[in-house]
Amino acid sequence: MPIPPYVAHLRTMVGQELLWMPGITAVVLRDGEGGPEVLLVRRSDNGAWTPVTGIVDPGEHPHVTAVREVEEEACVVAEVERLVWVSATEVVTHVNGDLGQYLDHTFRCRWVSGEPRPGDDESTDARWFALDALPEMAERHRDRITVAVNNPADVVLGH
Repeated sequence: MPIPPYVAHLRTMVGQELLWMPGITAVVLRDGEGGPEVLLVRRSDNGAWTPVTGIVDPGEHPHVTAVREVEEEACVVAEVERLVWVSATEVVTHVNGDLGQYLDHTFRCRWVSGEPRPGDDESTDARWFALDALPEMAERHRDRITVAVNNPADVVLGH
């Protein structure tokens, strides 16, 4: 998985110690022939199916990161409909041993154009899945999909 240059620079100073970083999850939805579908990618580092995820670059707004990461990782153009969840992840031990913890911004996105395919070396596959036929995945990713699906753009969240 490519490491953003600023993270690589930080790693020269802190090694594999825990880094706290802003991240995104883009839950991209479209109407398929059999009903709603979600875009998933198969990660190249661990083979897991997930929604598109990524690290926010310095100075970048998280919603911009979501759109950028979807296009980079899955060759799909998406539009953010809304922020549906902000949460702190558990500490993640990456395949290379680096420790990270993320303030995740989960966005509900809608498909605009493009057919999914791996766009970089971060994923080995990208495709649409019917919501009732999701592959095995971590519960945190299923939870993010559920929250996004249950918060359509016309729902107004209040206090």
